[in-house]
Amino acid sequence: MADIFREIDEEVRRDKAAALWKKYGTLIIALAVIAVVAVAGWQVWLHREQQASQAVGARLEEALRASRDNRGAEAESILVELSANAPAGYRQIARFRLAAETAKRDPAAGATAFDGLANDGSLDQLYRDLARLRAGMLRVDLAPYAEIRTALEPLATPQGTWRHSAREFLGIAALRANLFEDAGRWFDAIVTDPQSPQVLRQRTELYLALVRGGAVETRN
Repeated sequence: MADIFREIDEEVRRDKAAALWKKYGTLIIALAVIAVVAVAGWQVWLHREQQASQAVGARLEEALRASRDNRGAEAESILVELSANAPAGYRQIARFRLAAETAKRDPAAGATAFDGLANDGSLDQLYRDLARLRAGMLRVDLAPYAEIRTALEPLATPQGTWRHSAREFLGIAALRANLFEDAGRWFDAIVTDPQSPQVLRQRTELYLALVRGGAVETRN
């Protein structure tokens, strides 16, 4: 009896399966084809994206190599192209590199290029602050201390990601202006910050020696 019931049950299942296939078979086949085409299309898109990324990466490396070989005009030309046409991540790198390359031949123009990045609301705040730091660093030899302080002091807070470099260049700018009290304050902030890099601490000891020495008088 058990075998008879088992055969009946299997027959019923086969009949149901046949009925379902007759009703939905075309739809199932269509969905399967769509899935295969979608996966194939996704793989083709990934392959093309990978090829495009490799091509852009090669162009960026070409620009960096030109920069290292003192072929600044060629490096800038490539970076201008990438800044306009590269995918978002590469485009951001190219813009920063272009500003740095510009600064090699014209520090004021480089600072202005970094200003553009600092004021670009599409960039993450971390990178906007980095651009603001780079612009301030370039202006240490170009602008009065008050201007440097206005630009860099907001980056020198205890929680600032770029505080170590901001404090160093604020101190250097104050030293250049013979504002030894301000210089000592910025250098002390570096020394007392437990997270200051060791190499920066060593440089700061030299700066503090200059601060303690005070202004150097020259006689004709």
